[in-house]
Amino acid sequence: MSRQLTLDLTTAPAHSRADFLPAPANAAALSALDAPQDWPQGRMLLIGPEGAGKTHMAAFWAAENGARRIKAAALRPEAADLLATEGGALVVEDADRAGRAAGAEQALFHLWNLCGPRDCLLLLTARSAPRDWGLVLPDLRSRMDAMPQVRLGPPDQALLAAVLVKLFSDRQLAVPPGLIDWLVMRMQRDLGTARRLVAAIDRAAMAKQGPVTRKIAADLLDNLAAADA
Repeated sequence: MSRQLTLDLTTAPAHSRADFLPAPANAAALSALDAPQDWPQGRMLLIGPEGAGKTHMAAFWAAENGARRIKAAALRPEAADLLATEGGALVVEDADRAGRAAGAEQALFHLWNLCGPRDCLLLLTARSAPRDWGLVLPDLRSRMDAMPQVRLGPPDQALLAAVLVKLFSDRQLAVPPGLIDWLVMRMQRDLGTARRLVAAIDRAAMAKQGPVTRKIAADLLDNLAAADA
């Protein structure tokens, strides 16, 4: 099917370890995830902004550790016993949304209490610290506050450039020579912004039934900057 049709033909992002881009911004988090035997009580909270790589890291960590993955908003108290398997591993993504989902707080509390005695590794991902999750259960809030944390830092120029290359590649988009460096020098060092920008460029190029151009990229970069102002 031609990319000239205005459809979302994006391929699934590559989330293996081989596709991960190591950098100073994620070095501490990567080191922590590679040593789960050192996690206090087998638990770790990975914090980072939108697009920083939490999903990617959770995906390859889960694959390497035989872990199940579930979104916090999908947690239910009655499923906790099945998720916290003896000697197993579990990833709960977007834990910062547990405070806004029915039953999710209670389920997360059960998982916390079950995973330790069952020697089940528990990795949580979130965009912010637990104090900002809107948790209602005091016992859960105190446990989340005490949970060991590792953070993803802001990207440097090299990482931002590499992520842009990957995002365009995931969408099978060819870009003009020099466009990546041009974007890196002008955009915020924010991987969520990079993801939104590439998606917008893709849509615009398909709508125009033409290639990606610097003008398309410049116009959309200006639009994103104005929207964020």
